[in-house]
Amino acid sequence: MSTMEATTISVELPAEFDKRWNRMAGITVEGRQVTVNPDEYFFQFDSNTWRLCDWDRVASELLAVAETSEKALDQTVLEFIHRHSYSTGDAAKVLTTAWEVNNYMFREEHLDGLGIDGFTADHLRMLREVGTFMALNKVEDDGTISNVGPCWMFPAATTVVFDLSDKEAEMIDEVYHGTWFNESRRLEALKANAALGGRLVHGCQSVPSQSGGAIVPFGASIAKFTSELNRFRSDWLERVYSMRERTA
Repeated sequence: MSTMEATTISVELPAEFDKRWNRMAGITVEGRQVTVNPDEYFFQFDSNTWRLCDWDRVASELLAVAETSEKALDQTVLEFIHRHSYSTGDAAKVLTTAWEVNNYMFREEHLDGLGIDGFTADHLRMLREVGTFMALNKVEDDGTISNVGPCWMFPAATTVVFDLSDKEAEMIDEVYHGTWFNESRRLEALKANAALGGRLVHGCQSVPSQSGGAIVPFGASIAKFTSELNRFRSDWLERVYSMRERTA
């Protein structure tokens, strides 16, 4: 944990969050009201600013844009971020924006196409909630990992918060990975995550790796990102699993 001064984050989100989030150190949930105590929540907190684009603009101007043979969607999204992004220290705004992003990416219309037995609308809700907290993580333009909370290792976090078995957590991770391996969902996620100032980068190659991922700025050094993740991953994962004791 860094010594950066941090103020309590409090926000009323569009939907009620599971009350079991109160098991997670530093998080308090009362219906739609979510409070995060940075001193207790973060494993590392070296930056108190984030880059955002307004979700309403992303929804109206970017989500319907298609890739063409003349221009890759990645370039379109990068240009959109350059034109419309801004820096903010308002972590509540980050959480609200992240909820909109994840509410879009993990909406129930995807259920029929997932092809995973036993995966339900409730699991999609879990992904929306975990994804919201994941947006407080941060990777700098040079690939340095500056902010890390327990939801970075989100499959492990789901076992703490939602009483999921390791197998169930891996099932949720599989759908999360679907925003990378499934091309139509990757393109959808690419556009939606412009609201969070970058694109989703995974630190793992498969479900058992449990390295998670983050929204990373375009152009950031992935070699630096991977090096830092490999250095801290085991410690972070152990600290998340240690929170299971709080649920006993």
